[in-house]
Amino acid sequence: MDSIGNSSIAMFFILIIITFFFISTHATTFQILNECPYTVWAAADPGGGRRLERGQTWTLNMAEGASTVGRIWGRTKCNFDSSGRGHCETGDCGGLLQCQGWGQPPNTIAEFALKQFNNRDFFDISLLDGFNIPMVFNPTTGGCRGMSCPADINSQCPTKLRAPGGCNNPCTVFQTNEYCCYEGFGTCGPTEFSRFFKKMCPDAYNFPPDDSTSTFSCPNGTNYRVVFSTFEIRNECPYTVWAAASPGGGRRLDRGQTWTLNVAAGTAMARIWGRTNCNFDGSGRGRCQTGDCGGLLQCQGWGQPPNTLAEYALNQFNNLDFIDISLVDGFNIPMDFSPTTGRCRGIRCTADINGQCPAQLRAPGGCNNPCTVFKTNEYCCTNGQGSCGPTPFSIFFKERCPDAYSYPQDDPSSTFTCPGGTNYRVVFCPRTSPRFPLEMVEGLSE
Repeated sequence: MDSIGNSSIAMFFILIIITFFFISTHATTFQILNECPYTVWAAADPGGGRRLERGQTWTLNMAEGASTVGRIWGRTKCNFDSSGRGHCETGDCGGLLQCQGWGQPPNTIAEFALKQFNNRDFFDISLLDGFNIPMVFNPTTGGCRGMSCPADINSQCPTKLRAPGGCNNPCTVFQTNEYCCYEGFGTCGPTEFSRFFKKMCPDAYNFPPDDSTSTFSCPNGTNYRVVFSTFEIRNECPYTVWAAASPGGGRRLDRGQTWTLNVAAGTAMARIWGRTNCNFDGSGRGRCQTGDCGGLLQCQGWGQPPNTLAEYALNQFNNLDFIDISLVDGFNIPMDFSPTTGRCRGIRCTADINGQCPAQLRAPGGCNNPCTVFKTNEYCCTNGQGSCGPTPFSIFFKERCPDAYSYPQDDPSSTFTCPGGTNYRVVFCPRTSPRFPLEMVEGLSE
């Protein structure tokens, strides 16, 4: 596929994984990997450019020991002829496949300066040319921190800054000192537009003098990894599901619809779930029968039981992702939580739990966990590790969904790992689950 539709870029972003390895004893190497489900044209200055299909890698080598300043970005919706001439919708560099200069806004930029003052590398993610692709830029050695910009900027872009395939910076649009700092760094400051970018991506440059919060450094020779993980959330239920994520917010999904959620490497204590029988007004306020998160469409916290949970922590110990399906908050919707890349196994909980729920745990639209109902240590494990074990209720859940957490200390049989950087898919009512039982569809609204 040589192009991406505007709606795909605006709604689902460009999901690119770029990995950098900076090695002190050899030439500095940049390894650029595309994990998008479509073609991305990677660009670098210095370096040129390369068409990358999904899963393909482009390796760049910088001169050993050189003090090098450069940038890397992704281009979208490109079309080049056999001589390497053509055009890209975002990030275009003079119509050339092999870039000889910088890209045209809007484009998210990974900037670097190697072996600078005190033999340190300086690096940043910059939105000074706008935004087209989410990025995460992290060191893997060196004891220093990285940065991320995984927000849904394209779809929330202010009207005046919108551009095909991305979100422009205000300097490109207005060409004034207020936004461009033409008269020097002391002559301009934050604006309503720069605050929009800063709120979405606190680590990234959002206006020219934004150095103090947006430039990071590591010792020269540090290894770096820029990874972006994506969660594709799909509703296969015969009714509307209001997907929810913390972090991430929420989205209404009618049958067959998909929401692509971009999550920064290093994210921990995170979860995805589905809400049912919801009613929200134009301001995004209302209520759901199951999984409600404070009456908000855009969740800012966890959901109210009963709700089936997909839980994850990315790039943790040994650079592994940890994933699970949890019934510790009960059950409302069958779920599949599977990797779409990486060599690791997925998890399913597709049994008819609602229809077989014990009488004491039954709730409108779902099956409660016993902690919610009884509020005792036996079921809640409130006294800490080792203070509780399986119960008749947890055994009920475990027999129907052996891979899922059935009580809080059910770790050995319910936590799974994948390599860091794996992409995932969460499906509500996967096709092999009992999708039409009366207990699930009764009371659910379209």
